[in-house]
Amino acid sequence: MSGASRQLALFLCVCSVAALGVQAEDAQYVAAVYEHRSILSLDPLSLISRTQALELMNQNLDIYEQQVMIAAQKGVQIIVFPEDGIHGFNFTRISIYPFLDLMPSPHLDKWNPCLEPQRFNDTEVLQRLSCMAIKGQMFLVANLGTKEPCHSSDPGCPDDGRYQFNTNVVFSSNGTLVSRYRKHNLYFEAAFDTPLEVDHSIFDTPFAGKFGTFTCFDILFFEPAVSILRDPEVKHIVYPTAWMNQLPLLAAIQIQRGFSIAFGINFLAANIHHPSLGMTGSGIHTPLKSFWHHDMESPEGRLIIAQIAKNPPGLISTGNTTSKMDIAHSKLLKILAGDLYSEKDAEDIHCDGAPEGNMSAPPTFNSEMMYDNFTLVPVWGKEGYLQVCADGLCCHLHYLRPTLSNELYSLGVFDGLHTVHGTYYVQACALVKCGGLGFDTCGQEITESTGIFDFHLWGNFSTSYIFPMLLTSGMTLETPDQVGWENGHYFLRKSGLSSGLVTAALYGRVYERD
Repeated sequence: MSGASRQLALFLCVCSVAALGVQAEDAQYVAAVYEHRSILSLDPLSLISRTQALELMNQNLDIYEQQVMIAAQKGVQIIVFPEDGIHGFNFTRISIYPFLDLMPSPHLDKWNPCLEPQRFNDTEVLQRLSCMAIKGQMFLVANLGTKEPCHSSDPGCPDDGRYQFNTNVVFSSNGTLVSRYRKHNLYFEAAFDTPLEVDHSIFDTPFAGKFGTFTCFDILFFEPAVSILRDPEVKHIVYPTAWMNQLPLLAAIQIQRGFSIAFGINFLAANIHHPSLGMTGSGIHTPLKSFWHHDMESPEGRLIIAQIAKNPPGLISTGNTTSKMDIAHSKLLKILAGDLYSEKDAEDIHCDGAPEGNMSAPPTFNSEMMYDNFTLVPVWGKEGYLQVCADGLCCHLHYLRPTLSNELYSLGVFDGLHTVHGTYYVQACALVKCGGLGFDTCGQEITESTGIFDFHLWGNFSTSYIFPMLLTSGMTLETPDQVGWENGHYFLRKSGLSSGLVTAALYGRVYERD
C-alpha cells in the first residue's frame, strides 16, 4: 500500500476502537521514555568554557545513564530522552556555543563514538550517549545542541561560519550513530538555525521495523511530522520534546495521543519536567492505549516503560454500530445529508424526552480559547443536540448526561489562522468545561471536573488531518469509542467516561493555509 493510500485508509474509513487483544511476545517490544528534570545553567546568557559546559551536561548525562541501566533490567529495547534535557534552554547563539557537539556529515561512513572517540573533536556528549546504548544494549534517542561548520560559498552560512542545530540523535544497541534529525520548526530558539532542507529521519530496528523522529513544535506542521509517515513502513515515532502545556486543547499528552490515534501509530514521547514552567507530560501512546505521566506537583522525573505491539492495532473499521445515541444520530444524518438543515428537526432531536424548558435555542457567544476567538454555545440540560458554526466549519454535538453537575460546559468552533506563538491554520470543534459559570470563563485552563457525558461530536471539516482529543478530570486520557468519517463529517463518539469531562475535541490542521 502506498503512503497516500495508507493515509486515505486511515482517514476515510469509519473507525472503532477495539479492545487490545492478547498478542504473542514476539509481536511486541519494550519501550521506555524518561521525563527528565534537567539540571540547568544558572545563567544561560553568560559565556563559559567548554570544560564548564561539559561539567553541567555530565550531571544530566549521569542521570540518563542511571535510567538506562534501570531500563535495561526491565528488558527495554529502545529509550527516548527529552528535548533540551542535556544542555537546558534560554541561551543566545553565542552563549550556547560551548554546549554544542560537532555533528559529522551524515554522508560519512557509520561512526561509533564510544569505540572511536578520537575520530572527531568536540564529541564528548555523543561519546557518552553511544556508550550508554552499549551498556544498556538498547537503542537510545536523545536531543542535544550540535554545530556544523560551513563556508562563505554557502549562501545560507551564518556570519560566524557555522550552523547550530537543535538535534535528535539515535544510537543502535551497539553504539553506532544510526540517525540524526535537525529540528525544522523552531519555537523561539534564537540559539539555533533552521536547516536549509527538511530532514526526514527514519531508522530501522531489528525488533520493530522502522521508526521516524521529529521534535516538539514539529508536531503541529506537515513537514516533517506528517510527510515522514508517507512511508507506510514507519509505524513508530520517537519524540523528544520540551512542551509547555496549554489547556484546554494543547496539553502535551493531548496532542501526543491525538497524533497516535490520527495516524494509527505508536508514539514515544519524552518531555522535560519543569512544572513551574508548565512543562510535564510524557507517554508511550498507541492508538488504543496510553501509558502517560503528567505531574505538576512532584519535582522528580519519571521513567515510563511499556510493552507495545510492533504493528500497532489501529482504529478498526466496523459495519453497523449500536449505542444509546444511534437512533437520534441516524435521524441527524438524514438531516445533514445533502447539507440540508431544519431547525424543527433539530428541535425534535434535542427535545426527545427533555424538559419543556430546553425547547429554546441556547445563545451564541464568543470567548478566547488558546488565544483564538471561538464561537460557542452553552451546553445546558441533561440531553440535547447543538450546532455552532464559524466561517465554513459547523460543529455538532449530541449528548446525554446521567446527572447534572453545577458546572458550565460549552461547544465551541474555530476556523481560522492562529497567530500567537506560531502561525498555523486551525479548524477545531471542542466540547470544554468552562472555568466558572460565566460565558467569559469558557476557554480557561482547568484540570478538574465532575460532569459526565455520553456524546457524539462531529463537524464538516475541510481537512483530513484531524487529531481526536479526549481528556477527563485529573489530566486523564480517555480512549474514544469511535472516530472517523461519516457522511462527509469527522466524528468522535464516547460513552461511559471514567471521570468528569475536561475536553473533547477534534483539532484539525489545514496545512496548505498556513
